[in-house]
Amino acid sequence: MSHYDLTLSISIVTFDPNPEEFLRTINSIEAALEPIGYDRTFLTIVDNSARDIVSRLLNKLQPAIKIRVIHGHGNVGFGRGHNLALDRIGRFHLILNPDVVLHPDALSNAMEFMRACPACGLASPHAEWPDGTRQYLCKRFPAVFDLILRGFAPNFIKKIFQNRLSRYEMQEETGQDVFFNPPIVSGCFMLFQSEAFRSLQFFDDKFFLYFEDFDISYRASEKYLTAYVPSIRIVHSGGNASRKGMWHIRKFIGSAILFYWKHGIKIF
Repeated sequence: MSHYDLTLSISIVTFDPNPEEFLRTINSIEAALEPIGYDRTFLTIVDNSARDIVSRLLNKLQPAIKIRVIHGHGNVGFGRGHNLALDRIGRFHLILNPDVVLHPDALSNAMEFMRACPACGLASPHAEWPDGTRQYLCKRFPAVFDLILRGFAPNFIKKIFQNRLSRYEMQEETGQDVFFNPPIVSGCFMLFQSEAFRSLQFFDDKFFLYFEDFDISYRASEKYLTAYVPSIRIVHSGGNASRKGMWHIRKFIGSAILFYWKHGIKIF
């Protein structure tokens, strides 16, 4: 393992963030970092927005944690945005969405697990929606049918294929115990051993939005242990592409094509 000045680095990519949601995320990071200590941790916020709203929000909040804001580069997308933050990286690096609230012991539990399991290159948490219902972040390799069903089908169709969706989302496997080697995990929270992250050459910046997390986690699962760790707990407010309009749907489809081009296609 290489020497790192930092124990944990965190990067967040924002684009016109919701101020209240963003500040909840920052407050939760600060609380979750307190048991670890602020002196060996560092947060980089890469703001893809046209206006520098993030700096103004942070000036009002005045958090105790060390934060830098990278702004003015334009909207370069999710993966490429995170890659801009990786000039300062700790022994562990956390990819985090600006709509995630961390449980106060999420990061201390995460550090404990990663130190106890040095073969694990990537860890994924237990997640809930804001209303308390379970959110499943681990996935099997997606068939095209699964993506259409999960992302775009009406609820009555989803109910017909409930067992299939449950299997795709690995609901049985990702319960109260650690589960190793989920093939794919969500990019809303991805905790990497930084040596593993480097060896994967970080995010593939050909993905502008969507599937960059599928791509890197699938590559990680082929080379390292990956793990679902239920003691790492988060609340995630994210929505799906179909509710965000045609621009997002087009990006979703384009990124899905790129993912299948790289890793092979599965129809059904």
